[in-house]
Amino acid sequence: MIFIVNPISGNSHKNQIVTRLQKSGYEVVFTEYAGHAEIIARNTNARKVIAVGGDGTVNEVARGIMGTDKILGIIPCGSGDGLALHLGLNHNLNRSIKIIEEGKTSPLDAGIINGKPFFSVCGTGFDALISEKFAKSGKRGLANYIEQAVRTWKDYNPDRYTIEIDGKSWETEAVLITVGNSNQWGNGAKVTPLADSTDGELDITVVDKFKNIEIPMLAYRLMSGTVNEDLHVHCYRGRHITIRRQDSGPAHVDGDWFEAGNILDIEVIPHAINVLVPDETTVSKRLTIFAE
Repeated sequence: MIFIVNPISGNSHKNQIVTRLQKSGYEVVFTEYAGHAEIIARNTNARKVIAVGGDGTVNEVARGIMGTDKILGIIPCGSGDGLALHLGLNHNLNRSIKIIEEGKTSPLDAGIINGKPFFSVCGTGFDALISEKFAKSGKRGLANYIEQAVRTWKDYNPDRYTIEIDGKSWETEAVLITVGNSNQWGNGAKVTPLADSTDGELDITVVDKFKNIEIPMLAYRLMSGTVNEDLHVHCYRGRHITIRRQDSGPAHVDGDWFEAGNILDIEVIPHAINVLVPDETTVSKRLTIFAE
């Protein structure tokens, strides 16, 4: 097996993780530029390819093994670790290594947004704008993300969108639109709480405009996995999603922003790769309750 480490991303425990892996005799390779993890993953002969980092690193490694019989492993040490948390992983290094060595293999769907694969979430609106500002700030960490969100919210106005899901379309004004393969942005913030990353479908959350006084309740529901019960939140599910807006602007994919046109075309690739998960994790948590 091979461990692919992004030396830039990650939390304060990453150096300890790398030291432990190297002392244990594992093959550890460091990325040198954006996209390098994908190349390493594609070219390695190792069967188990382990991403050490956050959602962006996981995305690159997962892209590199698509279309092969290689298996993705994750040691989460990023700013959000949305996919890892969704899969039942955590920041316990001993547990992570045990899962990599002895865990079970589960299929994992992938999404494609304008040709870009994602494995956790993508979207547009307020969260995409924050992803852009967060990246351009040059600082990492949850505190900086919250700081950027608070600053941006003061002057933010929702956009109008035309949303089409599996042939059914409508127009709406929305603060944000998130499409999830996993159930969260990261840090336990479950924006698509009913998402099942093995079901061959994507979950869509559309958030209406809301008042500042309602932010604490929305935040509570987001962290408790009940945001789908909020009156300002509408949840859908589908295989092919098209989002049209008046102008181009930022979108995000697995925590990283990119400049997108006025049309976002999103579809699912069922069982795109295989991933190592804990034996006690039931990745398929299908809930039939579905809000429209």
